[in-house]
Amino acid sequence: MKSILQDLLKHLTLERLEENLYRGQSRDIGSPNVYGGQVLGQALFAASQTVAERAVHSLHAYFLRPGNKQEPIVYEVDRIRDGRSYTTRRGVAIQRGKPIFNMSASFKTAEEGIEHQCEMPKVPGPEGLPNMTELGKQALAEIPEKLSRFLQWQRPIEFRPVQPVHPLHPEPSPPVRDIWIRADGVLPDDPALHKVLLAYTSDYSLLATALLPHGLTFSQSTIRAASLDHAMWFHRDFRMDEWLLYSMDSPSTSHGRGFSRGNLFTRDGKLVASVAQEGMIRKS
Repeated sequence: MKSILQDLLKHLTLERLEENLYRGQSRDIGSPNVYGGQVLGQALFAASQTVAERAVHSLHAYFLRPGNKQEPIVYEVDRIRDGRSYTTRRGVAIQRGKPIFNMSASFKTAEEGIEHQCEMPKVPGPEGLPNMTELGKQALAEIPEKLSRFLQWQRPIEFRPVQPVHPLHPEPSPPVRDIWIRADGVLPDDPALHKVLLAYTSDYSLLATALLPHGLTFSQSTIRAASLDHAMWFHRDFRMDEWLLYSMDSPSTSHGRGFSRGNLFTRDGKLVASVAQEGMIRKS
């Protein structure tokens, strides 16, 4: 396993302080505040530590305040209910005595039943597509130093966009985006860990899909944005060290908010998770 992926797993694996109380550190990925996916992944890890023999099937979360990258984050888990089939947990992320994030997550026992799913989009595979780091290097001549640090960051999760977007000079396009994602290394056989990593990754590029019809990106200084809420459903088993297609669209942007959805598929077309997010988007 590469050291950068080991570092990510270290930051997503929290320190237990007391019963239902955990502490995590932040990773600097070049963004001004704590990356929202980090808090999402750490909160899911904390909640999962209080549940035995049941897998998370959904989570619903709100981002309340920006997180400070220089300070630890404390996660408090409330064991709301342990039913015969379902378990519910509520988690709060705290910095300096104030909540910056809260989440409800539901876990359940394995169960057989009827099945159907939507079809995977027909897009090129990941082979031959440049990843986000390579695309960022291609645009370095025009990019400010602060932004270039983010674009050149060596990512523990590899992103290969099917439809690349120039960070500073995007062309208006339909609000649809497909990105192949995969952990950059072999992971342990721990299904809960793979779900934590997918939660971490799911915040990336989702809200940006709402900017595509307007020819805008978050790299432009005129755009201010922040995630407001995030919901996720896990449908089937998967591995984060194998390619997944993150297929996103944005049905609406209005009143200073953008709404985006995403489906995640394995290479053979199995739908493994779905995501929805609304975020603040303001243009100066």
